[in-house]
Order: sequence, then structure tokens, then C-alpha cells
Amino acid sequence: MREDTRTKIQDVALELFIEQGYEATSLREIAERLGVTKAALYYHFKTKDDIVLSLAERRLSENEALLTWLKEQPKTPETRAELIRRYGELLLRGDQKDFMRFMERNQTSMRHHPTVLRMREVMFALVDELAEPGDPLTTRIRRSMALFTMHAGVWLSQNDTEHTEDERREAAMEVALDLLER
Repeated sequence: MREDTRTKIQDVALELFIEQGYEATSLREIAERLGVTKAALYYHFKTKDDIVLSLAERRLSENEALLTWLKEQPKTPETRAELIRRYGELLLRGDQKDFMRFMERNQTSMRHHPTVLRMREVMFALVDELAEPGDPLTTRIRRSMALFTMHAGVWLSQNDTEHTEDERREAAMEVALDLLER
């Protein structure tokens, strides 16, 4: 039950952070939207930063697990393709899409957050693991762009109302896999 309440707080806070911005959202507003007292909210999170940290840590741990998996695999085209698939699956979860939207809309507030900085380091490490020693620069760039193509397919194309989410995901995957081994 306690974890369910934490998740509800995270979901409502993320929703408000996206709607109003991180700086403009208060703990009082989060509590009101949840229909709980501030004291009940404080039981789980003392500050807004604690909420953001919990959201970022969840994403960070998933990316770190992906990096650990990747480092244990042979550097083959099949492994690289599987990384793109796994990363794409992570991005497609609702909470991940919302977190990406939150980060995009609150870049100034979050840019120096330690967990966000660690997330950036893990992304660079994933990109590094896609390359092999001696790869030409164009190959390294293509492989890094393959990873970020999944972002484009999920995040940047949200306003595309002509295509379904599945169509955008499949198109992003096709482009990413093409870039990966061209």
C-alpha cells in the first residue's frame, strides 16, 4: 500500500510539473490534487526535489541495468540491435514518456541536478559501448544517432496526429536499426 501511495504522488507531481513547471508547482498543490494533507505527502517526500529524485532514480537504474547488460554482451550487430529494442521499450512506457516531457519542459531547473547529470553519463556510456575500437567517426555517429532516434520516435513525434504511437515506434525502430549497421 505504501508503494502505491508513493507512485500516486509521483504520478500527480509529474503531471503538475509538466502542466505548470517544476518551479511553479508547490507541495500543497500536489497534496490538494491527491486529496491528502501535506503531512501525508511529507510522510513519503519531504521536498519536490525528493519527488524528482525518485523519478530520475527509477529511470537511471533502468538505464544502468541496460548498460550493465550491454557490457556483458559481445559487440555484435545482434547485440546492438537488441540494445535499441530494449531501450525503445523503456522509452515507450507511460511514465518514461512523461518523465522525458518533464525534463524537456524543465531543463533550466534540472540541468545541474546530480541524478540528471548521472543519467547523462550513462547515456554517453551506452553510446560508447555501441562503438568498437577503430570504428570510423561516421560509424560512431550513426550508432549514437540510432539510440537517439528512439527518442525522436517517442518524444519528438508526440504532436504527429496522422500516425498512431505504434506506427511512430515502428518507424523509429526501422530508422534506428538502419543507422546502426549501415
